[in-house]
Amino acid sequence: MTGVTASMSENTNDSVPTTINLKDLGEVHRLGFGAMRIVGEGVWGEPKDRAGAVKVLRRAVELGVDFIDTADSYGPNISEEIIAEALHPYKHGLRIATKVGFTRTGPDEWVPVGRAEYLRQQTELSLRKLNVDALDLLQLHRIDPKVDAEEQFAVLRDLQQEGKVKALGLSEVSVEQLKHAEKFFTVSTVQNRYNLTDRKSEDVLDYATENGIGFIPWAPISAGELAQPGGPVDDAAKRLGATTSQVALAWLMRRSPVIMPIPGTSSVKHLEENMGALDLTLDDATYKELEAAG
Repeated sequence: MTGVTASMSENTNDSVPTTINLKDLGEVHRLGFGAMRIVGEGVWGEPKDRAGAVKVLRRAVELGVDFIDTADSYGPNISEEIIAEALHPYKHGLRIATKVGFTRTGPDEWVPVGRAEYLRQQTELSLRKLNVDALDLLQLHRIDPKVDAEEQFAVLRDLQQEGKVKALGLSEVSVEQLKHAEKFFTVSTVQNRYNLTDRKSEDVLDYATENGIGFIPWAPISAGELAQPGGPVDDAAKRLGATTSQVALAWLMRRSPVIMPIPGTSSVKHLEENMGALDLTLDDATYKELEAAG
């Protein structure tokens, strides 16, 4: 397969839509980039190679990526700062999504904080770090169980009404929580863990599909034992002349037209390999085999 350096415009998989029209935001390509891995180990501190992180981001945009997902908690702060360093002034049509609602106390430590004043403060800081007048997409990283959910939803609504945010989304929520949030604002995206081997959010994906909500699966290429030598993902990759990551991403893209995978990496090589999923067409038999295996 020759897709490791393919751009969005070169996609040959005509059976699967390559774009999605997000509510309050507009059309973006469905294969984006997740900027969690451009910071240090444990999603903490500076990356080992900051210049390399800048190169990855610029290469992603060269390849046609127009949706980059980050969070104030990645670093913390550092991912947003590197994005601005690499890409500002932003190319027309490039959307930067960020998230608020987690505070960090150390590597791999995540503490939800949903107090209205904290969410507002972090939104203001993200505006400054990304150097924009309005955030394209602001997502609530987690609903803080210690704070009334309606207080959290209300401040997001207010930020949007004030023109500081164009579109709003949620992360790691149930269908019930999603419906609750919709009483306060239009939900543009929902970001839950979902991949070939973890489909606990199937009901959320179904709701998103039925209601035209972008579904951003985090950990999208995690295939576990399925990708091991002799496993169904490995077999499909060998048969199709692809990588296991490309197969996992192609499966997601076909699973629902609202799925927006955002594979992240700190390597230009891996970025280009992931983008090769756009050139991969899963035949019906392979798709059904992977569906059943998961």
